[in-house]
Formats: sequence, C-alpha cells, structure tokens
Amino acid sequence: MTVQPLDIADPFFFVSIIRDKRRFSITGKTIVLNLSKIQILVRGQKLGELQSAILCDTDIEEIDHAIIVERFDDHPDEDELFKQVRDTWPSAFDVRGEERLRGVGHYMSPKTWVGQIGITMYHSASVPLNVGLHRDHAFCPVPGFREVHTQIVGFGKMQQCRERDIDTLYLEEPMAPGGTHRPMYDEQGNYPWHQFETITPSIFMAVEMLPDGAKPPPL
Repeated sequence: MTVQPLDIADPFFFVSIIRDKRRFSITGKTIVLNLSKIQILVRGQKLGELQSAILCDTDIEEIDHAIIVERFDDHPDEDELFKQVRDTWPSAFDVRGEERLRGVGHYMSPKTWVGQIGITMYHSASVPLNVGLHRDHAFCPVPGFREVHTQIVGFGKMQQCRERDIDTLYLEEPMAPGGTHRPMYDEQGNYPWHQFETITPSIFMAVEMLPDGAKPPPL
C-alpha cells in the first residue's frame, strides 16, 4: 500500500500516485483519476478505468492505481496563478522542439515517469491555443501507447479530426476541471488527428501509458 507524492506541479498543486489502498480519505476538493481496470468505489458509486471526478471530504475504496491532484481549487486569482506558472515552467517548444509548438503560448512542468506511466502538467496560455493537430508519438515505437488528458484549471476541448485539418472535425469533447476525455486510441495505439484547444487559459495533466516492451524516453 503506497501513496507516492510527485513534485512536478509544486508549489501550485499536490500530485500523488496511490497504489493498492483498501481505503483512502479525501480532504478538500481533489481530482481523482483511476488508472486501473478495477473500479474505485465512492459512496456506492464507481469510478471506472481512465475516468476522473472531483471528490471532496469523502472516502474512496478499492484503489488499485490512481492519480490524485490536490489544491487545484485553492487559487482564487487564476491570472496570477498562470503568471507564476509561466515564470516557473519552460515553453513546450523549448523542451520538446516540435515545430507545431513554435511560438505557441504552451508551457510544461517537469515530466516524471513512475514505471510505465508518464505524468506532465501543461499550461495553455492563449485563446485560441493553435497547438496543432497530431497523431503520432514517435518516442514509443512499440504498438499500444495510450494517453489521456485531465483538466485541472480552466476550460478546454479535445478535438478529433478525419484529416490534418480542423475543418474535418468529427468529435469534440468539452474539458472542465476534474474531467478526462474518453480514450481515442485503438488496440494498436493508433490515434486520429487530434488536439487540445482552449476555451479559457487553462492547465491540464497529460498521462502517458507505455505498453510492455517500451521504455520511458530520456528526460
């Protein structure tokens, strides 16, 4: 039974991974993302695999593998929060070097890997964000790569397109704090063209899940 704190979002939010806990007490508003096929129990209700919710002052049960984000709601001045984040986190382009990120107001926390799970926070500063449609994850050559995004602060939308053209949009999911979009990959880890787009300046969490046989890339 473990609760492993992660420092990727300090001092803005407290992020932890919970493993193999029969019962865990939630204090204050907390985002809970279930990473396991085993459902988390919440007062007679169930939180399924890759589903998330905001929970407050309650106990959860049967936690096999989950991420919790605390203190996400402790920032009454979001503009000041975002300013501090931009002063702390580098731009995603500076870290990743992807051309689609050049000149985009998109910032990222340090990434941490816990086994096969990679966790990163992103701050999207502009509306629209225009981060660019993409579908490949070249750092994982092994089939079966999975990724979801959980909204932490602000509002956005996850968009899926038939082609690398927003005019071919066919599915759009609103993203509000505590929400995670439905998985969009197939069994082989193939993705449609997709992007996160802002409704307001926001922060979201990306959770990358490597298949067996794949190794986390160098940080």
